[in-house]
Amino acid sequence: MAWLWVLAVTALLITLLCRTRVGAWAAFGGDGLRLDARFGLLRVHILPARPGKPKADKPPKKKKKKPEKKPPKELGEKKAKPKLSFTLEDGRDALRTLLPPLKRALGRTRRGIQVKPLRLSLVLGGQEDPAAAARLYGEIQAAVWVGMPLLERVLDIREPYIHTDVDFSASATAAEGEAGITLRIGTLLAVGFGMAFPALGWFLRWRKRCRNRPPEPERGAGEPPTENPAA
Repeated sequence: MAWLWVLAVTALLITLLCRTRVGAWAAFGGDGLRLDARFGLLRVHILPARPGKPKADKPPKKKKKKPEKKPPKELGEKKAKPKLSFTLEDGRDALRTLLPPLKRALGRTRRGIQVKPLRLSLVLGGQEDPAAAARLYGEIQAAVWVGMPLLERVLDIREPYIHTDVDFSASATAAEGEAGITLRIGTLLAVGFGMAFPALGWFLRWRKRCRNRPPEPERGAGEPPTENPAA
């Protein structure tokens, strides 16, 4: 009979753990990045780091002379490891691969993930290249108008506010906002299991593409990047 009690208590603890809500809150803007984490009723401040107590000045220690290390023997030239780089095509492949399983995994949660608040403001700087800024603004607007209704079907998003604009008199892009997300640990595990295999498959393909890419030509210090000759 003892093992039945142990099994019942274990099942109860697992159930309570899966129903515990966790989450995060982030804000960014002119004051930098602020980040808090939540576990149940406990809220933990992460960023910015709080200043610690000043340490008392200690007298400098005398440095001991280390014996000189002998240069290692040359074993031949080693092959340079391929650098992992993320391109625009990699991002498109990630969206094509991960969006369908993510949508299915979130659909099973029945809007068990709550997003509150969601306030974002993005003003693109278009002084240097007005055409590129206008094109990027159109792409962002299309993504917001198409993506937000899809997200609201699978997530509990309460009173979202997203503002985008272009300032052709500014050279830098200004962004600020805050967002918070909470969900149960059981929901997090369900989404993680649903995304594990597709994400692993995409990651392996991405690493293979990085290995097959030709290495970028090295430029000397102060040497300007080469430009394509005019047609």
